[in-house]
Amino acid sequence: MVYTGAEMVIECLRKEGVDTIFGYPGGVVIPVFDTLFHANDINVILTRHEQAAVHAADAYARSSGKTGVCLVTSGPGATNTVTGLATANFDSVPLVCISGQVPRNMIGNDAFQEADVVGITRPVTKHNYIVTEREKLSKTLKESFHIASTGRPGPVVIDVPKDVFTQPIEDSYPSKVSLIGYSTPGKGHKGQVKRAAAAINEAQKPLLFAGGGINVGDSSDIFRKIVKKTKIPVVTSLMGIGAIDTNNENNLGMLGMHGTYAANMAVSSCDLIFGIGVRFDDRVTGDLAKFAPHAKIVHLDIDPSAIARNVPVEIPIVGDAGLVLEELLPLLDTPERSEWHSIIADWKKAAKCKNATEGKDLPEIPTARLMPLEVINKVNRKFPEAIVTTEVGQNQMWTALYWEFKKSRTFITSGGLGTMGYGFPAAVGAAIANPDKRVIAVSGDGSFQMNLQELATAVKNKLSIVIVILNNGYLGMVRQWQEMFYGKRYSSTHLNDVETLEKQPEVTPDGTPDFIKLADAYGAAGYRVYNSNDLSEAIEKASANTSGPTIIDCIIEPEANVFPMVPPGAGLEEMVFCTNEDEE
Repeated sequence: MVYTGAEMVIECLRKEGVDTIFGYPGGVVIPVFDTLFHANDINVILTRHEQAAVHAADAYARSSGKTGVCLVTSGPGATNTVTGLATANFDSVPLVCISGQVPRNMIGNDAFQEADVVGITRPVTKHNYIVTEREKLSKTLKESFHIASTGRPGPVVIDVPKDVFTQPIEDSYPSKVSLIGYSTPGKGHKGQVKRAAAAINEAQKPLLFAGGGINVGDSSDIFRKIVKKTKIPVVTSLMGIGAIDTNNENNLGMLGMHGTYAANMAVSSCDLIFGIGVRFDDRVTGDLAKFAPHAKIVHLDIDPSAIARNVPVEIPIVGDAGLVLEELLPLLDTPERSEWHSIIADWKKAAKCKNATEGKDLPEIPTARLMPLEVINKVNRKFPEAIVTTEVGQNQMWTALYWEFKKSRTFITSGGLGTMGYGFPAAVGAAIANPDKRVIAVSGDGSFQMNLQELATAVKNKLSIVIVILNNGYLGMVRQWQEMFYGKRYSSTHLNDVETLEKQPEVTPDGTPDFIKLADAYGAAGYRVYNSNDLSEAIEKASANTSGPTIIDCIIEPEANVFPMVPPGAGLEEMVFCTNEDEE
């Protein structure tokens, strides 16, 4: 059959089972958008910025398990995707980004809206292509979807010149793909799996370290079976949240810089760590010289380059997490380890005294200033089954520490890159992928402004997203560091005087937009809340609004901090639980 390049792109989407793409049109991709105009089986979500298109496609993939797809034009359209691509690459998200390029005869001539997309995106993608021959387009598309979704997933960019989109040839979409030198690990080496099982069985103080690879690989079910059988305590990375129910008795919570007291103490005292789909990055380990000083490390990952990159590993296993855990399950024993569990129980109790992980029983005093934990807890109680996205900073850490996640793929956040501006467009993508679920976007007043234009996308598509803004008038996490380590010199982090706003609700915000008026301007609902009663009423109204987004602008304590915290250069045991001023 004869296809133009643009028609082959649509044929590819259909063959790959893609029903939704996110994008923004421009001159060189008009042929593709024109073809999409007639493709009633493919839903095109017009975002208001290319970065947001990638973030939305990313969260669509994270929350659904499918490959996300976005389509952008050449030049600035393509360069605007770089942050989104880097975000997806760090967090192993299957994504295909199709970018337009100037016609082949203009490449290299500084043509209007020309950019070296392959060169620019190579460091932040799993792979990328430029299609210089129409005959290779269908093969390239097939390879791209295969690469993006197999092995350790990641983003793939396909840069297509405009004349390739318009050139018709006799063509067909390949049914299979064969890539020389590219293979995807499956089951682990049997000898290594047996060694790992023996080491775990012999350990007196073992820990399971659940990473994002469990969620990405849809391995949470088998992982939970291992936890149930062995009763080995579990710590998670930020990306591993959801691999096990937050309230599971064996779950100690997140470890690392803002990890829970029990998790960090357990890592510092254990004699074995079994890391599954984790990178052992610096936010998790603290000072490497002090990380898990007594532990033998078993590391399972689908990416061999990730193993032993940051920490010495005694038993490496390369393989698919789900398949390896299936092999491992029957080899694991169920020793008592009562002493280990007793020690951990003491750490959990101590955490309450240290105010390290508690906050569930905060008093609800109508006149008291809102604290972030109260906001998180109340929204969580109203929407216990929601998919939650976050921005980056304090709002992210409070959500990670205090929201009760029951299932995999319900916590969507930027981990490795730490991208402010990710959370709200991510909520758009998650809502499109999961029309039967509520999506909560937890934001800071700083990070929300980075992609707030996507209110138009949410309103246009009638997405009932609840945007919870923890508004403290600061770039909160940077301010916290300035408070703790830079003598409270709040350089360029003070956005707005929320205390004045609290005393005089009608005053115009100074330096931050009025988010309620902003919501109204876009056609969304918006409520500003100052206390517990306000918050409860706003949450009820947001729950009832199923026809569009709702902003709840929560004016919280301006200098509320995230604790515990491991200071830079310290070990995980060296946590602080308050500022020096609080101690006084």
